[in-house]
Amino acid sequence: MVGILLAQHAEIRELFGKVRTSTGRRRQETFDELRALLAAHETGEEVVLRPISRQVVGPEVTDARNHEEKAASRDLADLDRMEASSVEFGAKLAAFEHTVLEHAEREEREEFEALRQVRPESELVRLGRRLRAIQAIAPTHPHPSVAGSPTAQRVFGPVVSLVDRLRDARRQTAAAG
Repeated sequence: MVGILLAQHAEIRELFGKVRTSTGRRRQETFDELRALLAAHETGEEVVLRPISRQVVGPEVTDARNHEEKAASRDLADLDRMEASSVEFGAKLAAFEHTVLEHAEREEREEFEALRQVRPESELVRLGRRLRAIQAIAPTHPHPSVAGSPTAQRVFGPVVSLVDRLRDARRQTAAAG
């Protein structure tokens, strides 16, 4: 599980760079890819990582990370409503990137290392399979109303994911036609 999350953190960093340096339609497409990855990544962390992490590092750390994810979800939702080519988008994206990367560093330092030290590899592998399954059906857009709550993610995540995927398919059809 930790290896999967670390690889996703690296991909998130790379996508931020690509969004920053691209323009026009390519910028929007790259942001859409980043947005979907962040939505699935955070859902997986909240549903799979946080409950285990809470046992290992305690509620203070996990509650702080969940709070950060809720705030990030609101910011990502704001970005998702903006025109990617706008100056305002670029400024908001830069601030959002800084916040997300600081959050990722805290996770890596405070949660991931502790889990690797305390939990057996076989458990982390099993959790990694569960993480991938959750992320495969996770929402593709931010949903601040459920972000930061593992319970809300488990209950409402599948429903909002279906709505997101239908909306994405409609947008792709409209863009192609």
